[in-house]
Amino acid sequence: MAGIAGMAVAFTFNLAHAADIVDTAKSAGSFNTLVTAVQAAGLVDTLKGPGPFTVFAPTDEAFAKIPKAKLDALLKDKAALTKVLTYHVVPGKVMAADVKPGDVKTVEGSSFKVAAKDGNVMVDKAKVIKTDVAADNGVIHAIDSVIMPK
Repeated sequence: MAGIAGMAVAFTFNLAHAADIVDTAKSAGSFNTLVTAVQAAGLVDTLKGPGPFTVFAPTDEAFAKIPKAKLDALLKDKAALTKVLTYHVVPGKVMAADVKPGDVKTVEGSSFKVAAKDGNVMVDKAKVIKTDVAADNGVIHAIDSVIMPK
């Protein structure tokens, strides 16, 4: 009987601890290219940090829209890659219900436009396709395109 009670406590403890942004993206299974890019840019420790962060995360399909040669070149250019990736990150934990239309300042330093179009939330020209993927140091919203800083 004590073994069953111990299992229940361990199970409850594991549920209470969410993963950070990086581990959440890894376990989702649809952000493999993003995780590879974050590693190449040296941003893993930052996104595992206390945050909170809101990441508008391009899916693997979003990265697949970029021509392979261009993506390979970007992955090798740490400065350019860091600029693109931090353009997808907003300080704070912004849940979908709290997103407001307008310009949103990114960690990269410039802003992108959030708008509602045909019942969809758009971030620049990317459509938000999944919202509120919770992490213990922020939240991920999946987008269908990689957005580029101006």
